[in-house]
Amino acid sequence: MRRAQLPLSLLELALGAVLILGVTLGFALGTPAPETDGPQLAAYAEDTATLLAAEPPRHGNATRLRELLESERTFDRERASLDRRVDRLLPANVLFRVTTPHGAVGTPVPRRVPRGTATIPTGAGPVTVEVWYA
Repeated sequence: MRRAQLPLSLLELALGAVLILGVTLGFALGTPAPETDGPQLAAYAEDTATLLAAEPPRHGNATRLRELLESERTFDRERASLDRRVDRLLPANVLFRVTTPHGAVGTPVPRRVPRGTATIPTGAGPVTVEVWYA
Protein backbone atom coordinates (compact mmCIF):
# COMPACT_ATOMS: atom_id res chain seq x y z
CA MET A 1 0.00 0.00 0.00
CA ARG A 2 1.44 3.31 -1.03
CA ARG A 3 1.14 6.36 1.16
CA ALA A 4 0.60 9.70 -0.45
CA GLN A 5 3.14 12.33 0.48
CA LEU A 6 2.93 16.01 -0.17
CA PRO A 7 5.93 17.11 -2.18
CA LEU A 8 8.27 19.38 -0.21
CA SER A 9 8.21 22.10 -2.86
CA LEU A 10 4.40 22.34 -2.58
CA LEU A 11 4.70 22.76 1.20
CA GLU A 12 7.32 25.50 0.73
CA LEU A 13 5.05 27.25 -1.76
CA ALA A 14 2.12 27.21 0.69
CA LEU A 15 4.26 28.57 3.56
CA GLY A 16 5.69 31.28 1.29
CA ALA A 17 2.21 32.33 0.19
CA VAL A 18 1.04 32.58 3.81
CA LEU A 19 4.12 34.65 4.71
CA ILE A 20 3.66 37.02 1.78
CA LEU A 21 -0.05 37.36 2.52
CA GLY A 22 0.70 38.14 6.18
CA VAL A 23 3.24 40.84 5.32
CA THR A 24 0.91 42.35 2.72
CA LEU A 25 -1.98 42.47 5.20
CA GLY A 26 0.32 44.04 7.78
CA PHE A 27 1.14 46.88 5.40
CA ALA A 28 -2.44 47.21 4.14
CA LEU A 29 -4.05 47.36 7.56
CA GLY A 30 -1.20 49.24 9.17
CA THR A 31 -0.88 50.00 12.83
CA PRO A 32 -3.27 52.07 14.88
CA ALA A 33 -2.64 55.80 14.81
CA PRO A 34 -1.00 57.26 17.91
CA GLU A 35 -3.10 59.21 20.38
CA THR A 36 -3.05 62.81 19.17
CA ASP A 37 -5.91 64.34 21.13
CA GLY A 38 -3.93 64.87 24.33
CA PRO A 39 -0.96 66.79 22.92
CA GLN A 40 -3.16 68.89 20.60
CA LEU A 41 -5.54 69.80 23.42
CA ALA A 42 -2.63 70.66 25.70
CA ALA A 43 -1.27 72.95 22.97
CA TYR A 44 -4.67 74.66 22.63
CA ALA A 45 -4.83 75.21 26.39
CA GLU A 46 -1.25 76.52 26.60
CA ASP A 47 -1.72 78.86 23.64
CA THR A 48 -4.98 80.24 25.03
CA ALA A 49 -3.45 80.78 28.47
CA THR A 50 -0.40 82.50 26.97
CA LEU A 51 -2.54 84.83 24.87
CA LEU A 52 -4.76 85.73 27.83
CA ALA A 53 -1.72 86.42 30.02
CA ALA A 54 -0.14 88.73 27.43
CA GLU A 55 -3.28 90.51 26.24
CA PRO A 56 -3.57 94.24 26.96
CA PRO A 57 -6.26 95.34 29.41
CA ARG A 58 -9.55 96.90 28.42
CA HIS A 59 -9.78 99.31 31.37
CA GLY A 60 -6.21 100.30 32.22
CA ASN A 61 -4.61 97.60 34.35
CA ALA A 62 -1.33 95.77 33.63
CA THR A 63 -2.82 92.86 31.65
CA ARG A 64 -6.24 91.46 30.86
CA LEU A 65 -5.87 88.76 33.50
CA ARG A 66 -4.80 91.21 36.21
CA GLU A 67 -7.85 93.26 35.34
CA LEU A 68 -10.11 90.20 35.60
CA LEU A 69 -8.65 89.18 38.95
CA GLU A 70 -8.69 92.62 40.55
CA SER A 71 -11.97 91.88 42.38
CA GLU A 72 -15.19 89.92 42.08
CA ARG A 73 -16.88 93.04 40.74
CA THR A 74 -14.39 93.41 37.89
CA PHE A 75 -14.63 89.69 37.13
CA ASP A 76 -18.41 89.93 36.90
CA ARG A 77 -18.08 92.97 34.65
CA GLU A 78 -15.59 91.24 32.30
CA ARG A 79 -17.06 87.70 32.41
CA ALA A 80 -18.98 87.94 29.10
CA SER A 81 -16.02 89.58 27.36
CA LEU A 82 -13.67 86.81 28.52
CA ASP A 83 -16.12 84.16 27.34
CA ARG A 84 -16.32 85.73 23.86
CA ARG A 85 -12.54 86.21 23.64
CA VAL A 86 -11.68 82.60 24.52
CA ASP A 87 -14.41 81.35 22.19
CA ARG A 88 -12.79 83.31 19.33
CA LEU A 89 -9.30 81.99 20.18
CA LEU A 90 -10.24 78.31 19.96
CA PRO A 91 -11.48 76.26 16.98
CA ALA A 92 -15.24 75.74 16.67
CA ASN A 93 -15.08 72.08 17.73
CA VAL A 94 -13.28 72.82 21.03
CA LEU A 95 -15.11 73.68 24.26
CA PHE A 96 -13.42 75.41 27.20
CA ARG A 97 -13.57 76.33 30.86
CA VAL A 98 -11.53 79.14 32.41
CA THR A 99 -11.45 78.97 36.21
CA THR A 100 -10.25 81.90 38.32
CA PRO A 101 -10.32 82.62 42.06
CA HIS A 102 -13.42 84.80 41.46
CA GLY A 103 -15.41 82.44 39.26
CA ALA A 104 -15.45 80.43 36.06
CA VAL A 105 -16.37 81.03 32.43
CA GLY A 106 -17.33 78.48 29.80
CA THR A 107 -18.90 75.05 29.72
CA PRO A 108 -18.68 72.75 32.76
CA VAL A 109 -16.00 70.11 32.21
CA PRO A 110 -17.48 66.66 31.48
CA ARG A 111 -15.99 63.55 33.05
CA ARG A 112 -13.94 61.00 31.16
CA VAL A 113 -13.04 63.08 28.14
CA PRO A 114 -9.51 63.81 26.99
CA ARG A 115 -8.68 67.41 27.77
CA GLY A 116 -5.81 69.81 27.79
CA THR A 117 -5.05 71.96 30.82
CA ALA A 118 -2.86 74.99 31.39
CA THR A 119 -2.48 76.99 34.61
CA ILE A 120 -1.24 80.56 34.82
CA PRO A 121 0.03 81.69 38.21
CA THR A 122 -0.94 85.27 39.02
CA GLY A 123 -0.62 87.45 42.10
CA ALA A 124 -4.35 87.03 42.78
CA GLY A 125 -4.32 83.23 42.36
CA PRO A 126 -4.07 80.64 39.62
CA VAL A 127 -6.08 80.81 36.40
CA THR A 128 -6.76 77.42 34.82
CA VAL A 129 -7.72 76.91 31.18
CA GLU A 130 -9.23 73.53 30.27
CA VAL A 131 -10.17 72.55 26.71
CA TRP A 132 -11.72 69.43 25.13
CA TYR A 133 -13.33 68.39 21.88
CA ALA A 134 -17.09 68.84 21.56
